[in-house]
Amino acid sequence: MAIPDHIRANFETLLRAARNGDLALMECTDASNGIPRYVLAAVQRDDGGEYLFTPFGHLAERNPYEAYRPPE
Repeated sequence: MAIPDHIRANFETLLRAARNGDLALMECTDASNGIPRYVLAAVQRDDGGEYLFTPFGHLAERNPYEAYRPPE
């Protein structure tokens, strides 16, 4: 299965943020169920000096080896 282009572009953005030290781990609330999630986000500043966060996903709550199956 091919990885879609927009997913690859997001991954490249994540790698750039990591190289530049512009990553954050934030505690957020899941909008669908109110459960706390620990979200990996890229950080940047706008022209007014405010921080902008681009979320990429949350960390696995349980053992990730049990949560995912590798590609076949």
